[in-house]
Amino acid sequence: MPDNNLYYVLFHTIHDVLRVEKILKEHGLGHELVPVPRNLSSDCGICVKLHSEIELLRPLLSDIEVAKCVLFDGKEYTSVQLP
Repeated sequence: MPDNNLYYVLFHTIHDVLRVEKILKEHGLGHELVPVPRNLSSDCGICVKLHSEIELLRPLLSDIEVAKCVLFDGKEYTSVQLP
């Protein structure tokens, strides 16, 4: 997977985003909380932006529902399933 791929993971509430941020910090996974890109939608307006660590995310989120996961390859957004 090229290094310029970004994943935007959207959640239904800001509470879920903050819970995920805490989990990612505890596991040392690089991430950013960012506004949801304009051409995507979200219930809360804030999402988690990740690089290639996406494979590690699913086991950490067993009790948090992901609203949407989107891959951005530098040109377009594509919906993807978490591995």
